Amino acid sequence: MAHYRFILSGGGTGGHIYPAIAIADELKLRYPESEFLFVGASDRMEMDKVPEAGYKIEGLWISGIQRKLTLKNLTFPFKLVLSLLRSRKIIKTFQPHVVIGTGGFASGPLLQVAASKGIPCLIQEQNSYPGITNKLLAKKVAVVCVAYEGLETYFPKDKIKLTGNPVRQDLLHISSRAIEGKDAFGLIHRKHTLLVLGGSLGAKRINQLIEANLDFFAQHDVQVIWQCGKLYYEQYKTHNTLKDVQVYAFIKDMALAYAAADIIISRAGAISVSELCIVGKPVIFIPSPNVAEDHQTKNARAVADKGAALMLKEQELDEKFQFEFAELLENDDKRKALGDGIKALAKVDATKAIVDEIEKLLNV
Repeated sequence: MAHYRFILSGGGTGGHIYPAIAIADELKLRYPESEFLFVGASDRMEMDKVPEAGYKIEGLWISGIQRKLTLKNLTFPFKLVLSLLRSRKIIKTFQPHVVIGTGGFASGPLLQVAASKGIPCLIQEQNSYPGITNKLLAKKVAVVCVAYEGLETYFPKDKIKLTGNPVRQDLLHISSRAIEGKDAFGLIHRKHTLLVLGGSLGAKRINQLIEANLDFFAQHDVQVIWQCGKLYYEQYKTHNTLKDVQVYAFIKDMALAYAAADIIISRAGAISVSELCIVGKPVIFIPSPNVAEDHQTKNARAVADKGAALMLKEQELDEKFQFEFAELLENDDKRKALGDGIKALAKVDATKAIVDEIEKLLNV
C-alpha cells in the first residue's frame, strides 16, 4: 500500500482549518498508511483544533500585516524570516511528497519554501475574493482549486480547477439524524429550534441581535442553540439560566447541531455557506461587513438571489429581523422551499475532487 507524506498548511480561522482537515481525512481514507503534518500559526486556533481531529501540527511564529499602522507590523519582517527558516527545516525533516495550502498567513512561508524546492504544491481558495496569501502563492504552485467561477482575474487560468469547497463528510447524512440531534441537546421535539452561528470566534452584532430578541423567541416558543464564540462566551453565558436557551463558546459536534436545527442564523463565510448548502435547512445570512471586498455579502447574495436563503445586512436588523423571522417561522412552505433551494446548490463531492487533483501531483 502506498505510503506518502503530506503537509497541509492553513489557519487563523475555522474557514481555513476545516477545509484542510477535510482534505486530510479524504487522503487518509485513500492512503491509510500515509503520514500527515499540519503547519499553522503558533498562537491561533489551529494549534487546538488540528490535534482534536487526530493530526500532528507544528507552529510558525507568523501573523498577517495589519491594515492600519501598528507596532505589530514592525515585527512582521522578523517573523517572516524566522518562519521561512523554520519552514525549510520542517520540509527537510518531513520530506513531503505534496504540500497543500488552504489560506491564512501560516501557509505563505511553508508553500513558498516547498515550491522553491520543486515539491508539488496545491492551494485551495474558499472565497469569491481570494486572500492575499493565496494570491501571492498562485504563481508558484501547480494547481489552484477554487469554489467560485470568475477567479481568472486573480489566478493563472491554466492552473484553476473549479471543485467547490471541502466540507466535513459527516454533514452528508444529517437529514436522518434530527431525533438524535434534538436528543443530544436535550431539546423538546415539538418546538422549533433556532441554531445561531457567528463563526468560530464569534460575531458581535449577531450576539447583540440574539440577546435583544430572547424574549421574542420565548414568545414564539423557539428553542435557541447559540454559538456566541469564544471571544464573547463570558459575556453571554449567563443566558444559559434561561429556559430553552443554550449558549456555547464553540460546538464540537456541528453535525448534530445542524441536525437538531429547524432554522439557522449564520455569517456568510465561504465554508459556512458551503456547509449550509449540504445541510439543506432554511438559513438567514447576516454577512460580516468587516471583511476584504465585502466578500461575505457576495457569498450570501449568490444564494439569496436564487431564492435559496434570506439575507439581512447588519444595518437592517433592527427594522426587519423580527418580521422576517416570524414570517419564516409561521410559513412551513417557505421553510421547505428555502431548505430545498439551498440543498440544490451543494457541491457534495468537492473534497473528493480536490484529492483527485492531489493524486495527479503524486502521479498515481
